Amino acid sequence: MYSLEHSPCGRLVPTIEGQMAFVPDPLPRQIELNSSLVYLLDQASRAVATLAGVGETFPNPHLLIRPFVRREAVLSSRIEGTQASISDLFLFEALGERRAQGDVREVANYVRALDYGLERCGELPLCMRLVNEIHAELLAGVRGGQTAPGELRTLQVWIGSEGATIQEARFVPPPPGHLPGLLTDWENFLNEDLEVPPLIQSAMMHYQFEAIHPYFDGNGRIGRLLITLFLCAKDILSTPLLYLSAYIDRHRNEYYDRLYDVSATGDWEPWLWFYLQGVVEQAKDALLRSRRVRALHDKYRMMLEALGATSGNALRLLDELFAHPFMTVPFARQRLGISQQGARNILERLTQAGILFLDVSKWPHVYVAGELLEAIEAPVAGPVEGG
Repeated sequence: MYSLEHSPCGRLVPTIEGQMAFVPDPLPRQIELNSSLVYLLDQASRAVATLAGVGETFPNPHLLIRPFVRREAVLSSRIEGTQASISDLFLFEALGERRAQGDVREVANYVRALDYGLERCGELPLCMRLVNEIHAELLAGVRGGQTAPGELRTLQVWIGSEGATIQEARFVPPPPGHLPGLLTDWENFLNEDLEVPPLIQSAMMHYQFEAIHPYFDGNGRIGRLLITLFLCAKDILSTPLLYLSAYIDRHRNEYYDRLYDVSATGDWEPWLWFYLQGVVEQAKDALLRSRRVRALHDKYRMMLEALGATSGNALRLLDELFAHPFMTVPFARQRLGISQQGARNILERLTQAGILFLDVSKWPHVYVAGELLEAIEAPVAGPVEGG
């Protein structure tokens, strides 16, 4: 591992504990890309553009977005040690707050934080005010919620294995007194009119946020969430379909090494290469998943037509099913604004069609779209045309 002592892009300063912390320099406003990186950037840009096109043409974009947001919430939270599955999350949403365990609440908070950020992006530029609000949503009422959600840390933190002391830390971020100046520059970098490709800008933004580590807890989840928000805010994505947590989780050690090496060497190339490769892989993955989900929606609609179950409420519930693959009668009644018996009848029709199966091990009984869950979660493989 390279030493931070002679870093060309930051400096070491003492902490009150007597250890040395790394303070990164302001982000560069220009960056040179070699021919290999330019080629990879072109691949990544085309993959994202293809994915963005799918989001624009899908007849009901929320059907596509919600499963992707929830899958990302599970994967990003898993990197931080939670054990909840996407089925746990969907079940929590169907049964309500009273059934949630700690890990599921953390994942549900991630969904709420991302939804909040996407909504507020239409009202505010990407700025620390918005990031603080998102952070407050992320940690409200869960682990880490006692550490000033929505507020910058006021004490020194460090990064290392669980239980590691600051002396054993892999990386010690800046002391709290340096945060205001660093974050002002970070915010300016997001909003200045730079001659830096947006995907490169997002990679640099993510590195700097992780190096600054502005909060006591939740920095990793916020940093990954900001990638999607940034690309949506810059109109690179029309719908939030691209997420990197699955890629980061698969290559976790390399991810941390590449971030550290930027701090130690000032060489952006290995980190940018790693990041852009992740964009290519995850954009293609999302494209295949979105096509799979859309094909399933078309298939189910034809199945209902074959049964003559094409009332407005049946089709509305089918749409709702793609956002909520776990359904109860009370939940369906609330979503459709119809009677309890009316909701039960439609759920039974979908079960009769083979779209749902009834899980009687829980109360209320839960109707589950098993094939849809498989489409959302199953690995994808093979080339993607146009990607």
